[in-house]
Amino acid sequence: MTTTIQENEGQLVALFEGRLDTAAAPQTEKDMEPLANCEGRDIILDCTRLEYISSSGLRLFLSVLKTAKPKGSHVYITGMNADLRSVFSMTGFINLFEFK
Repeated sequence: MTTTIQENEGQLVALFEGRLDTAAAPQTEKDMEPLANCEGRDIILDCTRLEYISSSGLRLFLSVLKTAKPKGSHVYITGMNADLRSVFSMTGFINLFEFK
C-alpha cells in the first residue's frame, strides 16, 4: 500500500495505491497526517489505484472527514471502482462523502 500526499491548485490530494487493509492501515494513517493541516483547503482522496478498502481503511477516511469539516474544508473522493463503491454503499459511507 502506497499513500502519497500532494498539493494541487490549493487542494490537498491523497493518492492511494494498493490494498488498504488492516495490515496497511497504521502506516497509511501516518502517511495521511499532513491532511490534518488542511485549514480550509479541500481534500481529494484519489482512489483510482486503490484495489480494496477494509473497515480499517473506512475508519481512516472518516477520520479525515471529521478533522476537515470543522476547519471549513470539503473532502471529495475520486476514482472509485465498482467494488469500492459497493463497499461504500453497503456501509452507508456513500452518504457521508462527496464524490467527483
